[in-house]
Amino acid sequence: MAMTLPGASASAPNALAADVRSLNQLKFEAGQNSAQATREAAKQFESLFMREMIKSMREATMKSGLLENAQGDLGTDLLDQQLSVQMAGQPGSLSEAIARQLSRQMGGADAALAVPSTLSLSAARQARSSAATGPAPKGRDDFVQHHSAAAERVAQESGIPASFMLGQAGHETGWGKSEIKHRDGSNAFNLFGIKAGAGWSGKVAEITTTEYINGAPRKVTARFRAYDSYEASFRDYARLINESPRYEKARAQTGSAVAYAAALQKAGYATDPEYARKLSGAINSALRVQRAQA
Repeated sequence: MAMTLPGASASAPNALAADVRSLNQLKFEAGQNSAQATREAAKQFESLFMREMIKSMREATMKSGLLENAQGDLGTDLLDQQLSVQMAGQPGSLSEAIARQLSRQMGGADAALAVPSTLSLSAARQARSSAATGPAPKGRDDFVQHHSAAAERVAQESGIPASFMLGQAGHETGWGKSEIKHRDGSNAFNLFGIKAGAGWSGKVAEITTTEYINGAPRKVTARFRAYDSYEASFRDYARLINESPRYEKARAQTGSAVAYAAALQKAGYATDPEYARKLSGAINSALRVQRAQA
């Protein structure tokens, strides 16, 4: 079923195509070598993209419960459609780039339009995924702010201070700049560099990393645990620290960043001989940021 805004026909400038038949009609019209049809087709593709973006942002935001019913959902959906149409076609927008590509490739209408439609919808899906999980933050302050809520929730359940987890996650990922990725480039959401040992039955990301062997850095290929969200990473880390006998002494040192980091290094959490010093510094850094943002 094609969806249009109230009072708009399927061919009106402010209509929004939302299914395969409507997209095929746009392809046909743009293939008639009409500059106006090409611009309209490009605008419609951008509208689809923007609608997916807006929908993702709403889904990623905690609901208040006041409008969580069928009528509220319908109203929100119609509002999203209207907003996406209004935002599309602005100067310098994505539709201009799509229109240029269509114009260059107009020799083959279906082939020309298949490319931007596929790219636009794929980009929309990627945008939805990014909005649902949150963008990868860059920089210490952004990193701490982005992950503080999840860290605080896990801290209340586990007894491990949020600043300790934030500092260690920041140290392991370079404050979000060097997160573990799958081969296809998607995020593994592993903030703590926890490896996938024989007892791990979940998803795995295999990457090249640096290990210290006899005190010397070496590049090795290792298998790391992969999660569906950052919060899942925090929870798995807390479970590892609290349930493994290996980290029993670390659990008893949560009152001191220096002592906690030293206990983790002694237990073999990492092979870097400077790990305790670096980790305690990162924990104190995260704590300062938390206090400043409070």
